[in-house]
Amino acid sequence: MKKNTNKTQEITSAIIQELNGEGETKKQKRNVWQVIQIPALAILTGLIIGAILIAVTSETVYAAFAQSFWKGWAQIGTEVGTAYLALFNGSIANPGAIVAAFKSGDQAAIRSALNPFLESLVQATPYIFAGLAAALGFRAGLFNIGVEGQLFIGGIFATYVGYSITTLPAYIHAPLAFLAGALGGALWGVVPGLLKATTGGNEVINCIMMNYIAYRLTTWLLTGPMTRPGMAGMPLSPMIQKTAEIPQFFKSPIRFHLGFFIALLFAFIVWWILFKTTWGLNLRLVGANPRAAKYAGLNIAKTTIIGMALSGALAGMAGANEVLAVNHSMATSLSSGYGFDSIALALLGNNHPVGVVLAALLFGALKNGATKMMVVSSIPIDIVTILQALILIFVAAPAIIRAIYHLRDSKVQTQEIHLSSWGGNSK
Repeated sequence: MKKNTNKTQEITSAIIQELNGEGETKKQKRNVWQVIQIPALAILTGLIIGAILIAVTSETVYAAFAQSFWKGWAQIGTEVGTAYLALFNGSIANPGAIVAAFKSGDQAAIRSALNPFLESLVQATPYIFAGLAAALGFRAGLFNIGVEGQLFIGGIFATYVGYSITTLPAYIHAPLAFLAGALGGALWGVVPGLLKATTGGNEVINCIMMNYIAYRLTTWLLTGPMTRPGMAGMPLSPMIQKTAEIPQFFKSPIRFHLGFFIALLFAFIVWWILFKTTWGLNLRLVGANPRAAKYAGLNIAKTTIIGMALSGALAGMAGANEVLAVNHSMATSLSSGYGFDSIALALLGNNHPVGVVLAALLFGALKNGATKMMVVSSIPIDIVTILQALILIFVAAPAIIRAIYHLRDSKVQTQEIHLSSWGGNSK
């Protein structure tokens, strides 16, 4: 028995050292390229396969091949080049338009030229919050598939505080509404966390059920107690007060707002909590190996509940951001699937806050540029969704990328997520 206890203590100590980056020297000195090569090559491979899809779905390509072999390949280059150039111009900027705008000195023209990039940041902001929510859950060994529902409840809480309070100044009202959204998400996230910690309930099933409840509750509120007067029962809330709005930096149609920098701030806070605090170390230890964490004297139930609450709070912030900074009211179309995309973002970012931010910027750019690509090149907007799915597949299956590009099996180990709910109670 003593030998088993000593062995357990040794394993626990090794895990703690690994989580602190105090393992073997080779693991400690990680090469940057080794860390980013799989996501980078996954993105490249996704773009290549996307180009193939564009080529095989284009009627003009087949018409060109009917004329000659070389005309067909030239048409493929034209179609793919036009599509990806439109995607770049719509998501980042048109360099020629930027140069012309700055030469003219026209402020409106400059804002218009920079708007694609700024709009991509707007699209990326809810992705950052949602991705952080999923990543924090994964770090705690929890599969929080309820981000979408937590986002809706966060939006409801933020909306109610935003329109019902009329006597507060902006510097109090806006933060209060935003924190109300975080509170709503936390309350919705703590339920599956509490059930898992106390009864061993599967958090995946519970989160899915909570999502359905959130959708139906939102619909009922927006068609009943929280409906906008004069809308004849349409699922739309009253407009929030001006004092509750997260400020935008430019005039319409540019929507770039302070929420983007708030999202970056919370990404830093999550990083600091996870990697610079004892509680963050304990949370990662519980996620990596709950049995070893239990033998180390950690309170698994408490960590699980708090982890799900914090994950839900970040999801609620995503909903609050969309209400307070972009839409200024609540509708059933608040989210375009941010909660479900958050799982892809967390995986693409390797469950690290910096990686999540970069993945969110990529998804935001793809989403923003998809419309431009569709208009200019008549390429279906679904191609971008396929690109995102392909990138996720290749990130989730790195062996495919290593086989395609003949890479060595890297010594870099990603965090092994212990999802005990798939196999039973972790207590």
